Amino acid sequence: MRKIHHAWVVAAVAFVALLGAAAFRAAPGPLMVPLNEDLGWSITTMSAAVSVNLVLYGLTAPFAAALMERLGVRRVTSVALVLIAAGAGLSALATAAWQLMLTWGLLIGLGTGSMALVFAATVTNAWFVRRRGLVMGILTAGGAAGQLVFLPVVAHLAATAGWQVASLLVAAVALAVLPLVVLVLRDRPSDLGLAPYGGDTVLPRPIPSGSAVRTALGALRDAARTRAFWALAGGFAICGATTNGLVGIHFIPSAHDHGMATTTAAGLLAVVGVFDIVGTITSGWLTDRVDPRLLLLAYYTFRGVGLVLLPWLLSATLHPSIVLFVVVYGLDWVATVPPTVMLCRRVFGARGTIVFGWVFASHQLGAAAAAFAAGVIRDNLGSYTYAWLGGAALCVVAAILSISLRSRPEPPSPAAPTAPVSGPAAEAALDLTP
Repeated sequence: MRKIHHAWVVAAVAFVALLGAAAFRAAPGPLMVPLNEDLGWSITTMSAAVSVNLVLYGLTAPFAAALMERLGVRRVTSVALVLIAAGAGLSALATAAWQLMLTWGLLIGLGTGSMALVFAATVTNAWFVRRRGLVMGILTAGGAAGQLVFLPVVAHLAATAGWQVASLLVAAVALAVLPLVVLVLRDRPSDLGLAPYGGDTVLPRPIPSGSAVRTALGALRDAARTRAFWALAGGFAICGATTNGLVGIHFIPSAHDHGMATTTAAGLLAVVGVFDIVGTITSGWLTDRVDPRLLLLAYYTFRGVGLVLLPWLLSATLHPSIVLFVVVYGLDWVATVPPTVMLCRRVFGARGTIVFGWVFASHQLGAAAAAFAAGVIRDNLGSYTYAWLGGAALCVVAAILSISLRSRPEPPSPAAPTAPVSGPAAEAALDLTP
């Protein structure tokens, strides 16, 4: 019997860790209505706390990627899980809006940001040479699986036992994953004397040079000189705005405005999570075989069509059209991640993971802006309609940015470390067409 490469064990642990960290991603939507009814906080106030979380979730990512290179994946991930547990647990004691900013915003933002998609990209690039697209798709699906598992549970507990109990559940889940990370996760194949999966050479641990902050900012400085970086960052900002920012946070309150029960709306978002797993893994498989630009064009186009139709699909009861919406939106939810990671690696080489951290930061800045703007639109206009239509218009922009990129094949020897690519060299590898 052929022995399973330890890379797959590490990938499995990373999947579980991402699943546990995703527990909070399921919390704000179902908790907004109970918090509004219990403490009288407005949707705008709670959206502001979520926006702080999303900003930190994004801005922490590139520095976390640099820290993982310097201190190791296991240490950074362990601290991140503790921060998530502390933020979720303390939020159960919140009685003022500033306390929600501290817990939902600061603590959980820093914790989830340290376990964002750069964690998945770091594990994938360190442990795999072959099947990178597929593994990145599977790990990205870990977040979707977290939403699938915890969203209905959080909604049910918030409706029956109270929002405080739902918050404590999130804290318990983060702590439950911690022992597995400490005992099983390893930073690099060389720690076990192994070559990466699909590689022939045991690669020594890189010697850190400079601080993590300097490394992260240096990668941003060089990447920002290329138009390709801004195209990738702009498209991914729109991705965040139309997933985490709009649908992830405001779908449940919007459905509630149309008379739908919170638990029913949460169930629909769980269906998004189910099909997100299928869509993201399939996207990873396709990324190994199809031009990533074409995949992104298709994903943003389908997403825009869905957002245009959503205001007329929501109602007090379930019907086939809204179920079809959540299925299609689920398949598309974070299917954008594997092709975006692949494009970052192609153009920025060994720095691709850290550069993706900055691209991901733009994803969360877009999500934060959309989360806050949608709350303001709802409170001032009494409806989310213009928020959904605005998201659809942004998808058109993202589709144009994606197809405008010029792509070339990955470096021919992926087993060996590649030199950082920036400036004119990066433009030659992946650039905007004239």
